[in-house]
Amino acid sequence: MTIRIGQAALGAAAALLMAGAVQAQSFTAEQLVAKNLAARGGADKIAAIKSVRFNGKLIFPGGFELAYVETRLRGQGVRQDATIQGMTVIQAYDGRQAWRINPFQGRRDPDLMSPDEMRQMADAGSIEGALLSAQADKGRVIYQGVEDVDGTPAYKLKVTQADGDEFTYFLDPDTFLEIKVVESRRIRGAEQVTESDIGDYEKVADVYFPMAITSGPQGGGPNQQQTITVDTAEANVTVEPNYFNMPATPAASATPK
Repeated sequence: MTIRIGQAALGAAAALLMAGAVQAQSFTAEQLVAKNLAARGGADKIAAIKSVRFNGKLIFPGGFELAYVETRLRGQGVRQDATIQGMTVIQAYDGRQAWRINPFQGRRDPDLMSPDEMRQMADAGSIEGALLSAQADKGRVIYQGVEDVDGTPAYKLKVTQADGDEFTYFLDPDTFLEIKVVESRRIRGAEQVTESDIGDYEKVADVYFPMAITSGPQGGGPNQQQTITVDTAEANVTVEPNYFNMPATPAASATPK
């Protein structure tokens, strides 16, 4: 009697075998964080980066494309600029407050972000990222086993920050670099869960950074995703004074008598 096994069944069996092999290595959360740190470039190389600037594109569904610049300065702030047809959306955090300018909403003056959004911007400005910053920020990291990520049996680590925000990181079993992040926050009292697929790592000053990030609401589908692709990146750039600070709002015109 001939037994025939379909390709789908073979693929599922192979995935189970791979997951079993990965699971058998039995890493602790601390060991996986250490391996991720080494894979990124090591503590000394990461600490040597005081600032980093990424230039590329921000792409929305339908191919709607904006020029994108993101600048991070260790301990002082982050700023993201997205420009199309002479109009620029700016989001920034200066270490004390977060603000935005969005001319597409009919406003050219800066607005303060909410405290929840400020925490989100502060996390975006970390050069290390939430996983490597967890211990210093009094966060907690738990190993949650192995989970399939598009056919890759990835190590799963959950980071809970002191403020309650949560990040679930999925590490590639070969490189120990992040390939997916699920971010859970409360924004204005409502839970917001975002998934990001991460890839195309390249070295910047001997430290690996992802050059492609596709993100969107969990379960939202491709029509709700945006992609950042980085064309060039540079470490230890000079950042102009007050670059992250919220611009002064022009004084209102005096009321005619």
